[in-house]
Amino acid sequence: MKRLLSTLLALTMALALVSCGKSNPTPNTGSNKTETPSETADTKTEGNVHIGIVTGSVSQSEDDRRGAEAFQALYGEDMVKLAIYPDNFTEELETTIQTIVNLADDADMKAIIVNQSVPGTTEAFRKIKEIRPDILCIAGEAHEDLLEIGSAADLVCNNDFVARGYLIIRTAHELGCDTFVHISFPRHLAYETMSRRIAVMKAACEEFGMKFVMETAPDPTSDVGVAGAQAYILEKVPEWSKTYGEKAAYFCTNDAHTEPLLKQLLQYGGYFIEADLPSPLMGYPGALGIDLTAEAGDFQKILAKVEDAICEAGGAGRFGTWAYSYGYTTTAGLAQHALNVINGESELCDIDDIAKAYHEFSPEASWNGSNYTNATSGVKADNTFLVYQDTYIMGDPGWFMGSTEVEVPEKYFTVK
Repeated sequence: MKRLLSTLLALTMALALVSCGKSNPTPNTGSNKTETPSETADTKTEGNVHIGIVTGSVSQSEDDRRGAEAFQALYGEDMVKLAIYPDNFTEELETTIQTIVNLADDADMKAIIVNQSVPGTTEAFRKIKEIRPDILCIAGEAHEDLLEIGSAADLVCNNDFVARGYLIIRTAHELGCDTFVHISFPRHLAYETMSRRIAVMKAACEEFGMKFVMETAPDPTSDVGVAGAQAYILEKVPEWSKTYGEKAAYFCTNDAHTEPLLKQLLQYGGYFIEADLPSPLMGYPGALGIDLTAEAGDFQKILAKVEDAICEAGGAGRFGTWAYSYGYTTTAGLAQHALNVINGESELCDIDDIAKAYHEFSPEASWNGSNYTNATSGVKADNTFLVYQDTYIMGDPGWFMGSTEVEVPEKYFTVK
């Protein structure tokens, strides 16, 4: 299986990828600042083309939402229409579906992107196709069965839960960790993407001689809400730290759990390789008590400021992320890809073209990925792709782990 998307990027894009060697990713934060899409993109398009983007709220998935806002700022409110599905989407399924479908009422709507694609997205896309088969339906980070949503969507892009399941454990091992603590809840564990990643993580822990531990935390969409779920994490981390020791690495599957987990690990010890949907904005600003308003949209400066705060708090060498937000890049990148396809500049299911659009919003990132393959049937989905970015460990200086250059053993792609 060819998994070197970074190589494909080099062949198909004029923008060069940064080296995956261990180096500081924030050298150009002064006069040589990397240009952003808003500074370089040609925002003109022919005809009345509207792009719809649906995300969660800032409280549930801030990075996803900020990516939508960035794309709207680039192309204008007249062209880009934004919507938000309910925070409690599991209990408000019909509202979620209708929120997505309502965008199809716009006669000029040409593409609808949903990120994250929570339960109900598949049904919403089916309804849209019944009334407007001309609209491109694109799913980012699908929570539903990938083959199922792929049957309704024109394109699906998720983080590479298979490769990352192995690479996160490998990274923890390389940093000297002896235990890996996985924190989740039943709703997430029922997702094929997450249950399969757990199986890969367990197998990788066995390979590297690490202990694998499962811990349960409240679902933020349940009656306890986000506040109750976060309070639980704050309360439990000191206990977990005593139980599992300072060489334990922690991972949680929910965005809302991330901030309190980071906050407590900084105080009580432990490692955090990267978030479920990695970003220097995912949990770090709140956990560190830093204001990133002045750095908004400039991920080099964002990462530099977060890294400085991590080092000041004594967390150097223990906390990681992706240099560019996955949620932000996925939302904006998929919207850009849709526009490129509409304008006849890209092919919808060409991974090179998808990468080109992602790269617009992560100009110095190293990426890797491949088509999704169902572990049970062996079926490879032509319209579903799994991608990941290199892991960056914050320190003084920090370093990339070279994850995108590691060849994941083939056996892990059939673990389930």
